Amino acid sequence: MEYSETTQAPGFSLVARRNNSLTSTGRFFVFAFIFIVSIGIAIAFAVIGAWMILPFAGLEMLVLYFAFRYMERHARDYERIEIGGERLEVEIFEAGRTQLHEFNPRWAQVVVRDGGSRLALRSHGRELEIGRYLNDEQRLKFARELKRQLQAR
Repeated sequence: MEYSETTQAPGFSLVARRNNSLTSTGRFFVFAFIFIVSIGIAIAFAVIGAWMILPFAGLEMLVLYFAFRYMERHARDYERIEIGGERLEVEIFEAGRTQLHEFNPRWAQVVVRDGGSRLALRSHGRELEIGRYLNDEQRLKFARELKRQLQAR
């Protein structure tokens, strides 16, 4: 997971993104290669009489298509956490939709659960999970920094 932290005079900001090992074009070519090989093998078996392989190969490609489509849809997901002035903003972009959550930094608490595998912001009876795109080590480091930033306000 990739994240970047900036501490400037007016505030603090963190952007966490998914780790995408392939670009959109790369995902397309990988899918196309697997599709051609799988359907080619299925057609070869159908020619020698094992035609029942074709529906199963088609079903396999359909499931693979939906998996690649899901990966493509979530490839640009990110979380942006920013502290500036009297506002703590959490922007979550997921599957093309943006959610914006605002907290008062004086009342917000950082909650770490399960040894760092879950991180949340809590304020006024509301809790929002953050740091989903960070690994445990990055999440703990971020929690320490966020606590420090919130205590400084």
